[in-house]
Amino acid sequence: MDEHPTCMTTRPAKGHNKNERRGRAPGRSTVQVPRGYALSERVALFIDGSNLYNGMRENLQNTRVNMAEFIEQLRKDRPLVRTYYFNASLTDDYDEELRDGQHRFFESLRRIPYVTVRLGKLHRRHDGSLVEKGIDVALAVEALTLAWQDAYDTAILVSGDGDYVELVEGIKRTGKHVECAMFKNQSAGILVEYVDVFQPLDELDWGRILF
Repeated sequence: MDEHPTCMTTRPAKGHNKNERRGRAPGRSTVQVPRGYALSERVALFIDGSNLYNGMRENLQNTRVNMAEFIEQLRKDRPLVRTYYFNASLTDDYDEELRDGQHRFFESLRRIPYVTVRLGKLHRRHDGSLVEKGIDVALAVEALTLAWQDAYDTAILVSGDGDYVELVEGIKRTGKHVECAMFKNQSAGILVEYVDVFQPLDELDWGRILF
């Protein structure tokens, strides 16, 4: 992608401790597990950071996200193994304030229990545009490796990029389930067709996620 998050911010959800993030649902949770979900299935989240950022900016006009609450709503009271967040650091030719803001955002994610941040690089093309290098490959390797290790039962892919179709098929061949979570207008039709469950981000309780 040629657009990248520069000013996303996050904060931990109040009352979310490590026990809750391991799958022990907090008493105040109102998330209902729909038919077809199993409360016992272990989930792992794989977030394409720039894809999520662009979707939030276009649909919500707000990128100030309570990431812990976002994760809670997607896992739907199922045991969470870990969340993997993938993005690329801004290059030195970006404004220093923007780079510092992005760095603070990444550090805030690392302080959330059971969140791992994986960073790739931005490459400038001859026409001056920027493209991420290694993000999709890193996400695919992480998701497939953990699937073969039986580390989770269901992968939740937070992206609408149709390039992930082969990844989805690879995960399913290991006997795992795959869900896609993205805004409806940001989701490639072919990706939605291949996943087991599509979770429209439009239907989340954004009043509890944004600040």
